[in-house]
Amino acid sequence: MKRIMRGVQDIKTLSGRADEGTIPYKAYMKLSILEMEKFRRGKEKQSALERVHHIDQRFRDIEAERQKIMTALEAKGIRRQRLPGLEELPTTEAPRTTTGPFKIRY
Repeated sequence: MKRIMRGVQDIKTLSGRADEGTIPYKAYMKLSILEMEKFRRGKEKQSALERVHHIDQRFRDIEAERQKIMTALEAKGIRRQRLPGLEELPTTEAPRTTTGPFKIRY
């Protein structure tokens, strides 16, 4: 019978078999990482909400300034012209029909 030579690498150990949750410092490190991410995401959310608030405020400012200009023009007797964003009734046009494939010209 041939005998198999074994070395130090063949010694069976329990290292690496431990559950990650049972090692206290790894569990606490994971908890701290999760808490830091939660805090960072909260700051990102707060910043995004503030940006949305500023954008909404600017929309209100633009609308107020637009109304002021339209009122001044109407006071001078200038007729309201078709401008983008004015409340106009949509026209009832027939839907566009195509007679062939979409073509791109270069």
